[in-house]
Amino acid sequence: MIQTIKKIHLITDAIQVVCQWKKNKNTIVFTNGCFDIIHKGHIDYLEEAKNLGDKLIVGINSDDSIKKIKGETRPIIDETSRIRVLAAIECIDMVILFEEETPFLLIQNISPDILVKGADYTQKEIIGSDFVLQNGGKVELIQVTEGYSTSRIVEKIKTFG
Repeated sequence: MIQTIKKIHLITDAIQVVCQWKKNKNTIVFTNGCFDIIHKGHIDYLEEAKNLGDKLIVGINSDDSIKKIKGETRPIIDETSRIRVLAAIECIDMVILFEEETPFLLIQNISPDILVKGADYTQKEIIGSDFVLQNGGKVELIQVTEGYSTSRIVEKIKTFG
């Protein structure tokens, strides 16, 4: 449990840790999302993201930001629980909650070497991609695992209710 808690950071603490990682020549990979109901597709995606560098940072939307994006019925799982689950995943080195609707400020503060999103996005759609590219970083698109999505799981659960 202690190791998991050490992965959870506020942005101010995260910046200090990231600076140390960069000083040690670690490649910083960043991704973000709601991660509402963790499933195999998330794990495949996160493991592949981790393989792109040394340290994987996951920005996670707050409950309020998810409601603005996905509506009042989401998230299903509260932010404290979602953070705890993500921090327990071995390939993740850091988890940061963000309140804004987009992770742009977080990306600016961390300035990752590699920004990652699922291949269901285009590079132009990815928040922060221009910033990362202008600062010498890369943007990588990872294939999503077919048949797995939180929205699909939610719809399937509704059919049983």
